[in-house]
Amino acid sequence: MQTETKPPLKVTYATMTADQMEELHREFDAALERVESALGQTHPMYIAGQAVKGPAEFEDRSPIDTRILLGRFQKGTREQVRHAIAAARDAYGMWSQVPWEERVDVMRKATRELRRIQWDIAAVIGYEVGKNRLEAVGEVEEVADFFDYYCNQMEANEGYTRPMGEPGGAEQSVSVLRPLGVWAVIAPFNFPVALAAGPACAAILAGNTVVSKPASDTPWSGLKLHDVLSKALPPGVFNVVTGGGGSVGQELLDNEGIDGIVFTGSMEVGMKLIRENAVRRIPRPVVIEMGGKNPTLVMPSADIDRATDGVMRSAFGAQGQKCSACSRVYVEKTVRDRFVEMLVEKTRKIKIGNPLHRDVWMGPVINEAAVKTYEEAVALAKRDGGRILVGGQRMTGEPFGHGYYVEPTLIDGLPKDHRLFQEELFVPITVLADVITLDEAIDLANRTEYGLTAGIFTEDEREIAQFFDRV
Repeated sequence: MQTETKPPLKVTYATMTADQMEELHREFDAALERVESALGQTHPMYIAGQAVKGPAEFEDRSPIDTRILLGRFQKGTREQVRHAIAAARDAYGMWSQVPWEERVDVMRKATRELRRIQWDIAAVIGYEVGKNRLEAVGEVEEVADFFDYYCNQMEANEGYTRPMGEPGGAEQSVSVLRPLGVWAVIAPFNFPVALAAGPACAAILAGNTVVSKPASDTPWSGLKLHDVLSKALPPGVFNVVTGGGGSVGQELLDNEGIDGIVFTGSMEVGMKLIRENAVRRIPRPVVIEMGGKNPTLVMPSADIDRATDGVMRSAFGAQGQKCSACSRVYVEKTVRDRFVEMLVEKTRKIKIGNPLHRDVWMGPVINEAAVKTYEEAVALAKRDGGRILVGGQRMTGEPFGHGYYVEPTLIDGLPKDHRLFQEELFVPITVLADVITLDEAIDLANRTEYGLTAGIFTEDEREIAQFFDRV
C-alpha cells in the first residue's frame, strides 16, 4: 500500500480542522482508492505471528451503505483464544526479559510503520465506523500520540527502576516495577484502533504480552493495528482473535491464563468485571473505561456563539458515539432562548451523508441496534412531554436508505429527573433544561452515576472556580 513516510499533519480533533487540509484530502482520496481495491477480502486472525482461520466466518458491512461488503472475518472459538493465550504466555518469557531500552526502540519502529500506512488505516476506520475524514485521521494521530507518550514515559522514568535512598548502614532500597504477564485488551467499536493501541502499547512497553479482541462491528480496524505491530514485535507478543463476545470475549474473561484485563465499554459490563475480578482468590487487575452522561453548563456571561459551537461539536461529532459526548445541557434561563435558537440553527446546517466525502461532517451510527436505541429514545421523549427542537427521525430516502443514518436531535421540555437526563444513549441525542442559578446547574450536573467529563461556558472566573471545585 503506502510506501513513503511524510511528516504528520496536525489535526485538531475538537474543532475538526487540520493545518494542511488540501494535503489531507489528497492523501485520504488516494488511501480510499487503495482500500476500495481490498474490499470483500477474507481476513485471518493472528496467533503467535501466524495467520489463523476459524471454523466459520462472518461478514463485515459498512454502516455507510450495507451493500458494501468490507470483508469476511473469522469467528474465533474458545479453543483458539486458549491457543492465543498460550502463545502470549510463551512470548512473555522472552519479551519480559528484553531490556526496556530495546522495547522502546521496537515501539519507535512500530510508530514509523504506523506513519507509513496511516492514511490506509484512517480510510478503513472511515468505512467501518462511519467517521468523517478528520475524525478518522484524528484517531490515527491519537494512536501515534499514545505510542510516543508511552515511549517517552519509559525513557523519562528509566524503565521504572529507581533507587529509594539509603535506609541506613549497608542497606539499599530500590523500587522496581515488573511486568505482570498476559493482558487481554477488549476494544470498542467507536475508537477501534486507538482504544486497542493505547493499552496494548503500554502493556507491551512494560514487558507484557497481549491478546486483543476487536469489537464485532470493527474487526478490520483491529487487524490494521496488527499490521502495524507485526512489523516490529516478535511473534506472540501481540495476538488478535476476532469473533463474538459470547465466545472470544467470554473466554478472555474466564481464562486463568489472563493476568490483567483492559475493557472499554458500557458501565454495566465494566462494573460487572470489577466485581467478578475483585472476589477472585487472587484479585485480577482490571482497567476499565466506561460511559458518561456528560453535562455542559451555559451561564449568562457565556459567549453564546462559542457555546453553541462547542455543544454541537461535542454532542454530534462521531454521531454522539463517544463516552465523552455532551448529552445534556443546563442553560441559564435569561440566555436560554438565544442559546437554543442558535444551537438549533447550527444543528440544522450539519451536512449528513457519506462521511468519506470531504464536505460531509456527520455519518451513520454503527448498526441497526443503535438506530433502535435512537428511535426508542425519541418515542420516549414524545410520550413524556418532551419537545423535539430539531431532528428526531431516521433518514430513509436516498442516499441514506441503505445505511444507518439518523438526524442529530435536540430535546427539551422533559422533567430534569427524566431517564434521558440519566442514561447514556450513545446516539446523537442531547437533552436541554433551563436553570436559574449556577448552584442549581451544578447540582443537576452531579445527579448522575457517571463521572467522566463536564464543561462550562462562562466568562466569570468565580463561576469557573466553583465549577472545578464542585463538579
